[in-house]
Amino acid sequence: MRTGNRLAGETSPYLLQHADNPVDWYPWGEEALDRARREDKPILLSIGYAACHWCHVMAHESFEDPETAAVMNEHFVPVKVDREERPDLDGIYMDAVQAMTGQGGWPMTVFLTPEGGPFFAGTYFPKTDRHGLPGFRKVLLAVAEAWRERREDARRQGEAVVGHIAAQSVVLEPAAAPLSEDLLRQAFDGLRRAFDARWGGFGPAPKFPQPMTLEFTLRAWLRGFEGALEMVELTLNRMALGGIYDQLGGGFHRYSTDGRWLVPHFEKMLYDNAQLVRVYTHAWQVTGWPRYRRIARETAGYLLRELRHPEGGFFSSQDADSEGVEGKFFVWSHDELVDHAGEVVADLFGATPEGNWEGANVLWMPEAAENVATRHGLDLGELEQRWADGRRSLFEVREARVHPATDDKVLAAWNGLAVSALAEAGRTFDEPDLVAAAVAAAEFVLGSLRGPGGRLLRAWRDGRTGGPGYLDDYACMAEACLTLWETTFELRWLTEARRLADEILELFADRERGGFYQTGSDAERLVLRPRELFDNAVPSGSSVAADVLQRLARLTGETAYDEAATGALRLVQDLAPRAPTGFGYVLSAADFALSRVREVAIVGDPATLGTRALLDRVRGRYQPNQVLALAAPGDREAAARVPLLAGRPLVDGRATAYVCEHFVCQRPVTDPDELAELLD
Repeated sequence: MRTGNRLAGETSPYLLQHADNPVDWYPWGEEALDRARREDKPILLSIGYAACHWCHVMAHESFEDPETAAVMNEHFVPVKVDREERPDLDGIYMDAVQAMTGQGGWPMTVFLTPEGGPFFAGTYFPKTDRHGLPGFRKVLLAVAEAWRERREDARRQGEAVVGHIAAQSVVLEPAAAPLSEDLLRQAFDGLRRAFDARWGGFGPAPKFPQPMTLEFTLRAWLRGFEGALEMVELTLNRMALGGIYDQLGGGFHRYSTDGRWLVPHFEKMLYDNAQLVRVYTHAWQVTGWPRYRRIARETAGYLLRELRHPEGGFFSSQDADSEGVEGKFFVWSHDELVDHAGEVVADLFGATPEGNWEGANVLWMPEAAENVATRHGLDLGELEQRWADGRRSLFEVREARVHPATDDKVLAAWNGLAVSALAEAGRTFDEPDLVAAAVAAAEFVLGSLRGPGGRLLRAWRDGRTGGPGYLDDYACMAEACLTLWETTFELRWLTEARRLADEILELFADRERGGFYQTGSDAERLVLRPRELFDNAVPSGSSVAADVLQRLARLTGETAYDEAATGALRLVQDLAPRAPTGFGYVLSAADFALSRVREVAIVGDPATLGTRALLDRVRGRYQPNQVLALAAPGDREAAARVPLLAGRPLVDGRATAYVCEHFVCQRPVTDPDELAELLD
């Protein structure tokens, strides 16, 4: 009997982790589905991802156990899915798990009829009965008996669950009322009620960074919503000083298990860190605080150091575990810290001989530096130097440890988030290396993740590609290309952004009710065609599409882009105020739609000081609701391709800026201070 060999040829590191299991795993595909139908056997669908700690636990307890595997192989067709490669399957069956159990998570364990209908589901099951959960083998035997004795009941249950999920999607209709600021005000009021006024963040433990919610809250500050900036500052400060931030190597862990941001779940995800680079960059633009610039640059540095493929793309994540132990790479004994960095640094990092987590110390900075300096008889300058030297020493010691494993697949959508973040940080902080990394990543995705006819693909690993891209792949890469256009002003990036936008309308648009489907019209047929409406850890493709299509409309005058974006927003505008932490990105897109968007056109040689001075005045501000175009004088191609640039002469031979709204422009200016006045 084959024992998991079908996974050996897969590209996903998560699937490859299971290639040697005694379980007779199939990847999702026609071979598994055909066998289930032919033998009338239920499918045991297991969904997880490479950096998932409890996925590793269940694999070790059950999937590596020959006796448990024998039960799985005898009674089911076992199918393994990487949720990051197949977000469509993950979304459909996560909805099923939540509908059937009231909760969700990974590993996800779903029993399906041969037709794909879910009739029993859960998440992690221990090997034996524990903590009120039934043992996995007991579950397997009970489900097998139910299928054998009550097969038609199981089929009816599967059909009912699919019907319920489909009905939830169909019931969505565009809001009757137009978008208004009330939507934003109600959403912000909900966030204020959920805000933790002591430690920052939204809601109780476990606490997630929620960068999209923070981005919307920054926009709320621009609108004058009381307390918005304080909410952002407290959250960003607490996270930067907490254990959720890697105090030595930069970058953020996935979430905090407590309310103080102290003990993280130690995996690191590309999408979290990309979005947080952007949030801290924007916070620096608003406040000028050096800490925000440092955190943004260190987090970008982590991405380039740990997650970058030599050819430019970015890997997906790093595990929480090393040597089979969660967090082992990141934590310290008190003696280690004192030996390598000194008592002062150990104190600054909140370490104690007893430890602050399972006998070890997660590094964080719970006290004001002034207090630590006073306690040790140091001035702040001396303390800062010891801290810098201690960090460097501890980082070097840590580098010699066994590193957590890296999920080295390259996903188009997540790379799009990284490209946008690095390009924006690079231009804001005037760091060309970050912009160059963004360009290289975009070139890698657009060059290597291509299928027949130029179709964007979802994933790449070791020269092998995955299936067709989803809406978020197209939308995030379109946004990335648009950000590169506004960073480099090379027309190729605007061309790519428009091409991806046109394909979004062609492949994903719902022409009856508005909005978008998650899967393309050319994709595999599943039990239903899913939509992705909520912004979870990664923004939904629908939200990003609504944003980037609006921005492109402002640059190009293409009304079809604006109409599609408005349709997507109207579909969720009644939902967003009721669950604002689930719609952070879409709320920002709605803020754009409801704002006086400034269209800034600059004509001048990009290499001259005059042009740079105008650009710097635009880029130094936090102004998310504007679009920017630049061309050298006489650049006919740019003027023809970007209507915002057409008919914009120099004034007195000097670099000139035009500030417009709906292509109607105010007087042209050549002085940076006058430009700043027009932008206020």
